[in-house]
Amino acid sequence: QLQLVESGGGLVQPGGSLTLSCRVSGFTLDYIAIGWFRQAPGKEREGVQCISRSGGITNYADSVKGRFTISRDNAKKMAYLQMSSLKPEDTAVYYCALQHYCRGPTIGSWGQGTQVTVSS
Repeated sequence: QLQLVESGGGLVQPGGSLTLSCRVSGFTLDYIAIGWFRQAPGKEREGVQCISRSGGITNYADSVKGRFTISRDNAKKMAYLQMSSLKPEDTAVYYCALQHYCRGPTIGSWGQGTQVTVSS
């Protein structure tokens, strides 16, 4: 059974950095895209970035270009989101999800997410 566990969130000052991790179990990653999504208070969940099975990166949100970098390690069944130059508007619960392809529908249920708060 597919299970996604996100971690690495926390409180960080504006301009700071964080790296989020996503542990995947119950699914083989070799032929799957992996996406990061986020949901801010009072807003709908939105896509952040996606990495295809071949390593190509798609930015779902223009606001993260040049600041966020997604990566994956299929052998470890892990995905990561390196975030730098964080802004208060990046505050949200961050989720990872599997997708057959970037911009495609997500697979399975959402995990519990990890809270990122950017504040001074």
